[in-house]
Amino acid sequence: MSEHKPGRLYGVGLGPGDPSLMTVRAVEVIAAADVVAYHSARHGRSIARTIAERHLRPDHIEERLVYPVTTETTDHPGGYRGAMEEFYEEAAARLAAHLDAGRTVAVLAEGDPLFYSSYMHMHKRLAHRYPTEVVPGVTSVSAAAARLGEPLVEGEEVLTILPGTLPEEELTARLAATDSAVVMKLGRTFPAVKGALERSGRLAEARYVERATMSGERTGRVADVDPESVPYFSVAVLPSRVGAEPVGGGRGEVTVVGLGPAGPLWLTPEARGALAAAEDLVGYTTYLDRVPVRPGQQRHASDNKVESERAEFALDLARQGRRVAVVSSGDPGVFAMATAVLEVASEGPYHEVPVRVVPGMTAAHAAASRAGAPLGHDYAVVSLSDRLKPWEVVAERLRAAAAADLVLALYNPGSRSRTWQVGKARDVLLEHRAPETPVVLGRDVGGPEESVRIVRLGELVPEEVDMRTILIVGSTQTRTVRRGAGASGEEIVWTPRRYPER
Repeated sequence: MSEHKPGRLYGVGLGPGDPSLMTVRAVEVIAAADVVAYHSARHGRSIARTIAERHLRPDHIEERLVYPVTTETTDHPGGYRGAMEEFYEEAAARLAAHLDAGRTVAVLAEGDPLFYSSYMHMHKRLAHRYPTEVVPGVTSVSAAAARLGEPLVEGEEVLTILPGTLPEEELTARLAATDSAVVMKLGRTFPAVKGALERSGRLAEARYVERATMSGERTGRVADVDPESVPYFSVAVLPSRVGAEPVGGGRGEVTVVGLGPAGPLWLTPEARGALAAAEDLVGYTTYLDRVPVRPGQQRHASDNKVESERAEFALDLARQGRRVAVVSSGDPGVFAMATAVLEVASEGPYHEVPVRVVPGMTAAHAAASRAGAPLGHDYAVVSLSDRLKPWEVVAERLRAAAAADLVLALYNPGSRSRTWQVGKARDVLLEHRAPETPVVLGRDVGGPEESVRIVRLGELVPEEVDMRTILIVGSTQTRTVRRGAGASGEEIVWTPRRYPER
């Protein structure tokens, strides 16, 4: 007497609500199944069953999987999570009994079974034990975009899917950084989602879709929706920006954006969003090349030595109603474009032009992170360039900072036309620091040619330093230690947070 084979498990995607949007495969699987399972709230109604109802047979065995709670309020000893875990285990056991008996089980799921669906809890508990097939379905994301009649993503745009249950700060950061987005699970989360859209500067773009493809469907602008009227089955959509009409009533502005020291890994969400929202990008050619090309954006590249002209050009564009992003390496307020833009913006013709500065990771902080923690205590930042100030001023500031025993981050150490400043700075610092003082040389940190070395001040070779290098000179308290085994261990540098009493 041979044992019968176990049944087959199906996760069946039903689509967003309209029964006509079910796939042919979904209909086939339901028709052939012995058992049809679906989740429902305690009131007994199941949206999934309603969608599939026309395909159910009188002889189908129906397994109604009733959620024990619908909010996080429960007297279960394990709290909401404990109550739900117990429910999923019990539901999986019920389905396993049918599968062990050789019956085919179809678990119905609105949308797609593996996209924010309760089916996945059954899948994780049963799919490794029984033959399983997942039948994909049209998601609410696609349905919402279709109902709005607006492209969701185009070309190189990035789509972000977010649960509205995230903290508002997290939602704000992610909405600011992405091109297109869909925020799911609204309902009671709607006020926080709307707040995040507003704080990220994207509320004017945001569309609202409620019960897409179902009865009671509603669409509109998120800004116009009454929070008290929002059900769980609704989404907020930020459609594609390609070809979209500018928002903001045509009022121009200039945003000075810090790109960080290298590539996109160190670009902040706010900076990413400001770049995406701009109609015009203005900047030094090398820095503009680090910003992805977007359809519809105008790019205005220039030489690195025309900062005032670049700032005036950007402000003139803004006066014409354009949204302009002026790009700057590192942080725009540290020896960079924010000062140039604000200086010109303080002049009469540009007083009314809004100017905003978006910070970025500095070169000093990037280099310090690679070397350890040399900036762990008080430090000073000095530019060695004498193009905009006399060398005597540079030397005087180096002496003052060294006498105060501050760690020093030295920007703009040299170029093709400035080859002697590093040697002069070394000699000035040696008046106050021991030759053994550690110096971090960070070149192209975060970039493809990154090099970070730790040398001693007395052995610093000026010829090894160029414009792409930043120097961090330790104080008398800065320490180095080699971590790891033998000579192959990594040398790190750090400055203690405590300073000895005098």
